[in-house]
Amino acid sequence: MPRDNKKSLIQKIASQANITFKDFNASAIGANKVLLDNREDLITLLTEVRAADLKLKPNGSHSEHNPPVTYMHICETESFSMGVFLLNSGASIPLHDHPGMNGMLKVLYGKVSIRCFDLLDKPSDQVQSETQFEPPLLPFQKDSLRRAVLRSTMWFTHDSSPCILTPQRENLHQIDTVDGPAAFLDILAPPYDSDDGRDCHYYKVLQTVPDADSKVEAQQQCEEETWLLEIGQPDGFWCEGEPYPGPKVSF
Repeated sequence: MPRDNKKSLIQKIASQANITFKDFNASAIGANKVLLDNREDLITLLTEVRAADLKLKPNGSHSEHNPPVTYMHICETESFSMGVFLLNSGASIPLHDHPGMNGMLKVLYGKVSIRCFDLLDKPSDQVQSETQFEPPLLPFQKDSLRRAVLRSTMWFTHDSSPCILTPQRENLHQIDTVDGPAAFLDILAPPYDSDDGRDCHYYKVLQTVPDADSKVEAQQQCEEETWLLEIGQPDGFWCEGEPYPGPKVSF
């Protein structure tokens, strides 16, 4: 039997992620055929993974007294990080970004709804002044306004292909559980690093006053554009660590 067949599936995934994202250049992803081919190989491996491969038991001992989200760290290199998020029933990971990063999310059990957005160019002062929000914004909040477009809203289960984000596409997302707890394997490349400009920012979707500006409303409906406000970590959301029970990963 070939030596590679003795590796655990999560080891194969980690090794392929390392190959895929080593020396990653965000500006060249569209023209880099080798990277795209390697990414397809990684997606193929991720599509196969199930909770049992990581020794996870669906519908485990989550309770209302636990944090809404826990994280199992598997591995991290300069190129990528990998771990598992466990979400209690009814839990959400608020809308957040991944600056200059790729992401791959594969559900292991349960069902999640994922809304993905892209940030647009910062709106002009005129457009901002013509738009009224409900509730009204405070003066200091206007500097945190961003225009965005909703790219997709989809449900994912363990039978689904991975949810993919890139630095240019669907880079912001919100994750909500559907009908019970859920868990997903998460790969980020490169990892978050605030010292290198990759800090996590949270956002909330704003509501505009109907007919406040007919031109703005018409454009929003046509292009599925919306307004986002950058905020701090939302109240009621926190994440704590939990030991990873699955096969070890090494390089």
